[in-house]
Amino acid sequence: MSGFEIDHLGIAVKSIEQALKFYEGQLGLTTSMRETVAQEKVNVAMLPLSGPRIELLEATEPDSTIAKFIEKRGEGLHHIAVKVPDLEAAVRRLKESGARLLNEPREGAGGHIYVFVHPASTGGVLLELIQGH
Repeated sequence: MSGFEIDHLGIAVKSIEQALKFYEGQLGLTTSMRETVAQEKVNVAMLPLSGPRIELLEATEPDSTIAKFIEKRGEGLHHIAVKVPDLEAAVRRLKESGARLLNEPREGAGGHIYVFVHPASTGGVLLELIQGH
């Protein structure tokens, strides 16, 4: 399975500003990008590491997926994002094998194309697949 790599770990937080007090202020990371993804009702902050990144996710609306996640489970790991060499082929394979996808491929934070795979198909982890470059 060459060409697959972890892109980022998505962490749901109540407040990006509060979370950055730890990640930047205490840990010493630097934010490389901040963005609002209107279709997902979320504010995003990306913190690069030497390999995968940390993505902080803050709800912009009370009915957003992140707000519902925090209400049900509290702050914490929301998803794992894996970069794939051919997203279209991966989506086709998953659909043919009966995996449950949560959306059709679409543009997200940073302009990448992604699809989410439901935790029921992945052993309990929300998985985001991203088109690699």
